[in-house]
Amino acid sequence: MNTRLTSAAFAASGVLFLIYPAVRPSGDDAAAMASGAWVAGHLAAMIGFILAGLAVLGLHQVLGDRLSLRAAVVTWIGAGLTLPYYGAEDFGLNVIARRSLRDNAPALMELAQEFRYGPVAVTMFAAGLALLGVGTVMAAVAVWRSGVPARWSAVVFGVGFALFIPQFFMPYPLRVAHGALIAVGGLWLAAEVWRARGRSQSATPIRRPAGADR
Repeated sequence: MNTRLTSAAFAASGVLFLIYPAVRPSGDDAAAMASGAWVAGHLAAMIGFILAGLAVLGLHQVLGDRLSLRAAVVTWIGAGLTLPYYGAEDFGLNVIARRSLRDNAPALMELAQEFRYGPVAVTMFAAGLALLGVGTVMAAVAVWRSGVPARWSAVVFGVGFALFIPQFFMPYPLRVAHGALIAVGGLWLAAEVWRARGRSQSATPIRRPAGADR
């Protein structure tokens, strides 16, 4: 994965995590879950998780150290554990909510709560988000140690993912602010990775043909 794609993955991931809470309905009732905005918002988050994993992997290729490789592995595992829950939350709950409204059967919404708080599902979900936080913080430490990209550039991204679980218990405006935090971190890292690419290219000596100085 080259630096252009890494930069693009960080930028797109950050923007998608802002779209997620901004588009997702603020409520958790049947009307909210049955809406197209519910599907679109959660889909943005799922793509964002995938791109975040790719971005951290690309960051390892920029830095080339062991810590960034471990960060990529942990981030990928975290995304893998998180995505099944998000998929069911997005598509499964949407189907349940639409059927509940169509059949005027509010009792069907109990199925949504049974899924959300099922011990296996919620444990995988929490573990996945925790590992995503650990992986992105490890990536931030790797960037800090290297100094290229700029040291602070990965801190915001890492803090955003470290706060992913707590933000679920925040008021809706703060959840949108959390998405904005990850967006700032992703865009900042994207810009720094792009600049690091430019510096590395400018620092590459130009090879002259043999005998050109004779």
